[in-house]
Amino acid sequence: MTGSSALPRAVISRSALTAAAAAAVAAGGTIADLRRDAWGHGILSVAHVALAAGAEAVLVDSSDEVDALGDEGITATADAEADIDSRILYGLPDADGQLSTAPVLRLVGRVLSTKRLLAGEAVSYGYTHRATTDTTVALVSGGYAQGIVRALGNQVHVAVDGEQRPIVGRVAMDVCVVDLGGRDVPVGAEVTYFGGSGSAAPALARWAAVTGFTVAELVTVTGLHAEREWEA
Repeated sequence: MTGSSALPRAVISRSALTAAAAAAVAAGGTIADLRRDAWGHGILSVAHVALAAGAEAVLVDSSDEVDALGDEGITATADAEADIDSRILYGLPDADGQLSTAPVLRLVGRVLSTKRLLAGEAVSYGYTHRATTDTTVALVSGGYAQGIVRALGNQVHVAVDGEQRPIVGRVAMDVCVVDLGGRDVPVGAEVTYFGGSGSAAPALARWAAVTGFTVAELVTVTGLHAEREWEA
């Protein structure tokens, strides 16, 4: 399946961002790091919230962005150092999966199709996973082209209707396979990779441990390659 309907969604919580920005500024510092489109969260919206919370300026990638934000009345710099804690600002977990603030970005895919898988049958290319019992698997939007790194296959879980279920087999370019454990999940159902308020909230810590990338790198890449939307 191709096209925007196959892309995962980066859902940004306005309330989580507002609370996290207030906590980050209260913890100390005056300049917020908004490079790489605010770590994939959306530079203009995050800039407004950060300054409303008391930040004095934002750090961006280029002089063009400095000028563009200046037109919006936002003080920006491309050559200073950010001193506001970005982990607090974006609600990201530490290495132990601990969160100081609620995640601002929730990455979600959707179930594109489901199929029965009999014991001994394999999924995805290379057949790195074979079912040990009869089960049901789902093809879910989101793959390595959107930052869901191939190393995550057979290594991490996602949240499906509040329950942790494993990604099985190799992650493909735009999709991955999730073992539903025999559950009946409808096409179109939401699958949470990380973030939000449920069991997947600190999942980026596990992603970082598995892939060798930092939490910052992972959230930025996925945020930049998903369809971004906002929620209250």
